[in-house]
Order: sequence, then structure tokens, then C-alpha cells
Amino acid sequence: MSLPEPSRRDTRLDQYVDAYAERTHGLQVSAVRALFSVANRPEVVSLAGGMPNIADLPREALGAAIARLVQERGVQAMQYGSGQGEAFMREQIVEVMAEEDIRAHADDVVVTCGSQQALDLVTRVFIDPGDVILAEGPSYVGALGTFHAYQAKVVHVAMDDEGIDPRALAAALVSLRAAGERVKFLYTIPNFQNPTGVTQSVERRKAILRVAKEHDLLIIEDNPYGLLTLDGAPMPALRSMESENVIYLGSFSKTFAPGFRIGWALAPHAVREKLVLTQEAATLAPPVFSQFAISTYLNEFDWRGQIVAFRDMYRERRDAMLAGLSEHLPPGSTWTVPNGGFFVWVTLPEGLDSQAMLPRAVAARVAFTPGTAFYADGLGSRNMRLSFCFPTPERILEGTRRLGEVIKAELEMNRTFGIDPGAARHLDLQTGPAPDIS
Repeated sequence: MSLPEPSRRDTRLDQYVDAYAERTHGLQVSAVRALFSVANRPEVVSLAGGMPNIADLPREALGAAIARLVQERGVQAMQYGSGQGEAFMREQIVEVMAEEDIRAHADDVVVTCGSQQALDLVTRVFIDPGDVILAEGPSYVGALGTFHAYQAKVVHVAMDDEGIDPRALAAALVSLRAAGERVKFLYTIPNFQNPTGVTQSVERRKAILRVAKEHDLLIIEDNPYGLLTLDGAPMPALRSMESENVIYLGSFSKTFAPGFRIGWALAPHAVREKLVLTQEAATLAPPVFSQFAISTYLNEFDWRGQIVAFRDMYRERRDAMLAGLSEHLPPGSTWTVPNGGFFVWVTLPEGLDSQAMLPRAVAARVAFTPGTAFYADGLGSRNMRLSFCFPTPERILEGTRRLGEVIKAELEMNRTFGIDPGAARHLDLQTGPAPDIS
């Protein structure tokens, strides 16, 4: 006598799992976003996120200007708009880019919902599943998420204190193409790179452009921080040196305010057409009211003077971060010294793992972003990204003090249990040159 088969009971939490497209398997939770719920608690000093400090914006005057905008031009500002972006906005973006020696025409600008969407559109236009994207090692976590979502393979190129190593870039291209891989583009942040804070020198930029031209490689230049130089004048953009083989991504999130979600792509004419069509398919049009609001700000306010004020404020925070690290981190710790942007890249003493250390750091009321978040291949376990843009200098100093205590406690625990630092295997020890460190 056979027993009846039990009825199937599906215990999966997601009833739609079999219906999802294959590309959704590449979707990943951002390590930075995952930290927000903890890092935003008032008792925690968050050195994790990259939120700009916009408290010094002239908010009362801005509020009055936007109220006038609604009263006088609200019918246009709250209506559908162009898929490429409003013509007046594109003209003003050209003016902003001129600050970094870019000469461009408004017809080649596509306004987007932040530069993150610009990166998404570019990736959608160029990437088929299995294509290779070259990126700095480490690289921006938001870009890695986008690339994974489109099923690209990310290959990191080694950096030194001047940015991407051109010899490593050329070697990677030769090796990958010899293996039959389709390399579609190089993604790079030349100014105050996220997460390392490293800036490409002018000579290094020229060398990278030479390699790209020799190997017929498209470059995606992501430049959200370029005007936020803290030591000296802004650097010339890659796009200012090469117009046909560079797609430039820009944003108002760091130089004005991120809540308006306005960025852009400057692309060769044929690529621009593809981006506009892709934009229209995704959103119909970038946020029209935000474009009117930002245009009002650029027309009626001293936006260049505001950027100078931002530089002064971030310089004070950067200096507090570097002073705190020098005072509180134990021997064996090293870090980059950025001359702009938002971030410092820390290398921990041998034998420590930043991801494993994070829960104990949060318990000690300080948060950082583990280095593994910025690699597509599991590297970065000895690294962490620290952000100096949002906390006050006093909070930054306190945060580095707490962080130093956590690192010292980790080292003491290793000594207590007889853990040999040299026995810890960190995959990132053989990645080639690393950014210059303090």
C-alpha cells in the first residue's frame, strides 16, 4: 500500500521569483544604502555616506525664488517637457562645463535624472550581457551596481597616486581582446575619485587618452566633484582634451543640491540620439520643474560664489579628517590625502578586515563603508572609505577617535588569540600599484 504524496508547500517568500528576468539576478543592494538606517541614528558618527552638506545654501531666498517661479511660470514648469531636456537648461549646462575648459554645444547635452541615470542610459545603450567594462580598482559602488544590473563583466584596472595606470590599462585591453572578450568602455572618475579621493594628473589624463585612441576605446568620464577642488584651480576635464571618444557625465547634486535630481550626459551626436530615445522610453522627460528651479538658481544667484563657499567648508572638514586620522589611527594604518571631493581611502594594518570590523564599529557609534563594496571581485578587505562631507569638523574628530579605538581593539584581539597578521590572506595584495598614502 502506497502512501499518498503530500501536497507541495512552497515556502519561498517571493512568489514571483520564477517570473523575474534573468538580468534581475545582477541587482545588488548598495552597501552605502544598507548602512543608512544605522548610520543616520543621531548617536552614530557616520563617516559612511557621501551626502553633500547643503545647510549653507541661501534657503530663504531660494524658497522665495521658487515661489515666484510657480506663480509666474508654473504652467510651463509643471508640464511635460522635452526628452532631451529643456533648451535653456542645456545652454546653462554648457556654461557650467566651461569652468573645466569644456567647449560644447547644447545640442549634444542630454539632461537626466541625476548623473546616475545618465550612467544607466549609457550602459543600456552600449552593454549586452557578457560585455566587459573596465573600471578603476576600486570604483564607485553605484556604477558597479548599474553595470551588474546590465550583466556586464567588470574588470578593474590598477591605480597609483595619479589615477589609472596607463600601462595596466593597455595590458588589460590586449589581454581581454586576445581572449575574445568584448570591451565596450572605460569608466573613470578623474577628479577626487570615489572612493579613493585620487586625482589624475594632466599628464596621466593625456596618457590615458593616448591608450584609448590607440586601442579604439570609449571613455565614460564621470565628474560630479570636479569643481569642488580644495587645493588649487579645477583640472581640465578629459572631455576638454578629446571630444569624439569621451562621454562626459555631470551633475548638480554636489555643486547645488541632490534633491532636484538633475544631471547630464555630453555625448557625440550619434550617441546623443540613442540616449534621448532611451531617456524617452524610460521617463518620457527628465524632471521639468527641477530644471526650471535649477535654471532660476543659476540665473538669480551667485552659483560660482556658492561653490567657493562649499570649497571652504569642505576644506575645513577634509583637514579635520586628516588631523583625526593622524592622531588616532594606530601604526600600520595608511590613507590617501585628497585635494578635493568628499572621500579618504584608508588601508588598515595587516590582518584586519573592514567588513568583519563594521558591526563592532557601529556598536562603538561610528560608521564607515567597507572597501569590498567598491570592487566587483571581492577585493578591498583591508580598506574602508571615509567621508568628510557631511559631519561637522568636531564630529569628524570624534568619529576618527572612535574608529581608532575600534581598530586598536581589533589588533589587540588578534594578539590575544595569537593570530598572525601575515597569515591573513587578503585578495587585494596583488592588484598592482595603489594610491599614494599618508
